[in-house]
Amino acid sequence: MNDNRPQVIVLDRDGVINQDSPEFVKTTDEWLPLPGSLDAIAALSRAGFLVTVATNQSGVGRGLLTAEMLEEIHKKMVDSIRAAGGKLDGIFVCPHRPDDGCDCRKPNPGMLHQIARRFCSDPAGLRVIGDSIRDLEAAQAVGARPILVRTGNGRKTEKLLPDDSHVRVFDSLADVARALIKDLPL
Repeated sequence: MNDNRPQVIVLDRDGVINQDSPEFVKTTDEWLPLPGSLDAIAALSRAGFLVTVATNQSGVGRGLLTAEMLEEIHKKMVDSIRAAGGKLDGIFVCPHRPDDGCDCRKPNPGMLHQIARRFCSDPAGLRVIGDSIRDLEAAQAVGARPILVRTGNGRKTEKLLPDDSHVRVFDSLADVARALIKDLPL
């Protein structure tokens, strides 16, 4: 960025930071970090990036877990990141079901607008890292830079990208972090 504000990174949760589950991550025991993800977040934090999470959690709206259990899962995530030497600057959640018609559920850009407002950032300056098409579409809806990781659903998503896609693709969050810290154009 051209000014002195820190750059804001937006991470999807399931499939980027932790293992995804078709049955939803419903307990702290089911929240299992992906190899290297906690260290990647720590490295980004130490390098001066503001690291946030934007996550669809329709399991709450579906009654599969409570808002309190989701808080406990996020506490475990935050504590695990802190133990690795990093921090999260914010966690933004859409608890709604897909048919609720909210503006925050990705691919809608509501959470990205919330993040931009909170950190006084132009949404176009956000770097959005996800493993699904909805993460990429949310980023594109606000002019942000979409980045795909091959973890989680990323390999399937990569096959859906058009040949002329400008989405950068990396094997893991650790690979993205290394590139961002080296200040490669992403």
